[in-house]
Amino acid sequence: MTDTAISSQNPPLVVPRAEHGISRKDISPNALRVLYRLRDGGFQGYLVGGAVRDLLAGGHPKDFDVATDATPEQVKSLFRNCRLIGRRFRLAHVVYGREIIEVATFRANSSNDTDDRQTDDGGRLLRDNVYGTIEDDAVRRDFTANALYYTVEDFSVRDFVGGYADVRDRVLRLIGDPVERYREDPVRMLRAARLSAKLGFSIAPEAADPIPELAGLLSSAPPARLFDECLKMFLAGHAEKSFLTLERLGLLPALFPETAKALATNRSGALRTMLLQALRNTDDRIAQDKPVTPAFLFAALLWPAYCRELAVLQNQGVDSGVAQQRAADRVTLHQAQRIALPRRFSLPMQEIWLLQPRFTQRVRKRVFRLLAHPRFRAAFDFLELRASATPEVADDLAFWREAQAQAPEQLAGRLAPKTLPRGAHDEAGDAGESDADDAPRRRPRRRRRKPGGSGGASE
Repeated sequence: MTDTAISSQNPPLVVPRAEHGISRKDISPNALRVLYRLRDGGFQGYLVGGAVRDLLAGGHPKDFDVATDATPEQVKSLFRNCRLIGRRFRLAHVVYGREIIEVATFRANSSNDTDDRQTDDGGRLLRDNVYGTIEDDAVRRDFTANALYYTVEDFSVRDFVGGYADVRDRVLRLIGDPVERYREDPVRMLRAARLSAKLGFSIAPEAADPIPELAGLLSSAPPARLFDECLKMFLAGHAEKSFLTLERLGLLPALFPETAKALATNRSGALRTMLLQALRNTDDRIAQDKPVTPAFLFAALLWPAYCRELAVLQNQGVDSGVAQQRAADRVTLHQAQRIALPRRFSLPMQEIWLLQPRFTQRVRKRVFRLLAHPRFRAAFDFLELRASATPEVADDLAFWREAQAQAPEQLAGRLAPKTLPRGAHDEAGDAGESDADDAPRRRPRRRRRKPGGSGGASE
């Protein structure tokens, strides 16, 4: 489907209230306030994008976006609770407590780069603030299913590009030439994978076929934006489906290159089994309204890469403790070049990894020290996850599960003051994971000296 073919749908298809089934009861009251205020101010206002798509598909959207012919400055003049954001796309955010209604001015494509619309040499869109009509705005959106407009004028849905039929048929179809649209914004390939997994939509062949060849374009996307896209993909209740879709479309090596390499060399399949179980667990927790953390998610996503790097270092004769820390640092650093993982998540992720060898220990002091570790619970959950794919760690899991339930005196009686650590398990197979015998020892804390004195009390 080309731009010319899509633009020719004029006048638009108007789906009346009696036929589309969208009810105002399912729309955010704040979004309705914005629509009515725009109308009363003499402007057009439409609910647009994912909210309309999800309502038509029977879903319950959490975010509500509005499109209008008012400029961002005019929107700001209508709402005291409004702030303008963005340079790449100038937007108005109307703030109601914790809810933000995003209001965007109708945009149009421009054949020539101007100060308001700029692309790089590869065709990637750097800035786009050329305003136009609602017809222009519909044609420049990514998928036909996202180019549907709901109006409070008569509560109808306006369709300029065939999106209503595509939602009904549950198919994702790009507007315009797919190769050009992916070059313009490579993250659209990830959006296709995410929406397909979330909605259960198929991806039209003409939109899916170019993805494996163009997947490398993601290396030019901002790492911070890829991190945000990963959170949407893996922390919204459809993580396992998203991962499988990434694999099927050839996007996994572009997003997690070292993980993809480790999974490809792990012929036993234990690492992939564990990773998929982690994603299923994440989906279950979200379904039960339980908290999830990006640190644990990325610990699972990058564990195959960590195991592979650790094996390489140990095969080179690097001491186990040093190899563990070095492998964790290398994997984190290399992944950060693709996805900007904040330190508040990367550091706990590394702690989860580095605590795993300590679960093989039965020395009394070290057992109690590990139980008191602030990251113990997350590390134990990770051990439980490993046991789902590697039977060899079942004994460790049983011991630590029982240790948590016992009184300290009872547990201490079971443990010898000094024992040799048990042997490490090898769950990575030929991908090369081997747990070290002991964790690297922490450096002793330096004692602070009191002012004017030669020594100080320990902390």
